[in-house]
Amino acid sequence: MRLEPVVGDDPREILRALRSAIHGAGPALGLGMVRAMPESVRAGTAVVVTTSGSTGVPKSVVLSRDALTASALATAARIGEGAWLLALPASYVAGLQVLVRAIVADREPAILSGSFTPQAFAAAALTMASSEGGIRVPTYTSLVPAQLARLLDAADEDSGVATALRSFETILVGGQALPPVLLERAQALGARIVRTYGSTETSGGCVYDGRPLDGVGVRLVDGEVQLSGPTLADGYLGEPELTDAVFLRDGVGRRWYRTGDAGLIEDGVLRVRGRIDNVIVTGGINVSLDRVERIVRSVPGLSGAVVIGVPDDKWGEASVVVATRGEALRRSESVQLEEARAAVADEIGPHARPARLVLVDELATLPSGKPDREAIRRAVAALR
Repeated sequence: MRLEPVVGDDPREILRALRSAIHGAGPALGLGMVRAMPESVRAGTAVVVTTSGSTGVPKSVVLSRDALTASALATAARIGEGAWLLALPASYVAGLQVLVRAIVADREPAILSGSFTPQAFAAAALTMASSEGGIRVPTYTSLVPAQLARLLDAADEDSGVATALRSFETILVGGQALPPVLLERAQALGARIVRTYGSTETSGGCVYDGRPLDGVGVRLVDGEVQLSGPTLADGYLGEPELTDAVFLRDGVGRRWYRTGDAGLIEDGVLRVRGRIDNVIVTGGINVSLDRVERIVRSVPGLSGAVVIGVPDDKWGEASVVVATRGEALRRSESVQLEEARAAVADEIGPHARPARLVLVDELATLPSGKPDREAIRRAVAALR
């Protein structure tokens, strides 16, 4: 089957190509590709999405028509059917799934054009009102926490934004953990929020408010969350060894995806406790703290710095550079932070820039002499 890269992020172009791929008439789509890829993929493939993955290093995830459709149908079974508003990039799996759900429901999605703003979101949402046989058609959308935060801030002053948020039957929020204070604000406003958990490898969110969608399995192995079911990706394009390492088969042949997340299950509800590896999710994008630290240490005066992740009310998580005063004071603190941010933005992207620089007398270490990252993280958290 032919693989056709999609240049750019035009949602209408992606929708046209995706509709053909889902129905089996057209080539598979290649979204976000950063390197040369094979000209063909296995039959049944709908989309190949290049993602930062759990390591912050790009991987190309192969998603079949069956997996994407199974995800859309399971979502409809859980929250209901209706019309969808696309407010996320269509090349991002959560945005892509909004389009898939619209295609499966045989409805034209509303599309937020241009940059995301609360006013544009409200205008798009309020034009979706429609009815069939005198019955209102429910509306749905999908957001990341940073978008929800902007909408809630705007709703304090703009009644139109508040009305728009309340107009949706359900707003799916995923991509990263939703801070409890943000959820409480949304609920107090009357917005109906469902927290989703999943990844590109699971065709987007497959666990809603801690409970898996129909057909999805959840288990913990050595504290790691693993997922199974019809929404799983086929694997990583051109990387069979990585595919075999991440997608496992149990004794009865069932495939499981290793998420790399730590979690626990209480009364049948999954609670994710963060990454097992040294990765944060900021604004819905995975960022390897190891990569950020390597770059930061190239900045004069920060060669011994440690980069840790901390909770962030706006972005979910953010990175903080921690360095000793003796080394860092060779130049001003503000200059060093800006140089570190510029270096990280240049190599990884602006989303990965450290939020703060914290100076300490000495860095906590383990008996081995390595930085005690957990102790450093606790010390920084105590400063908030």
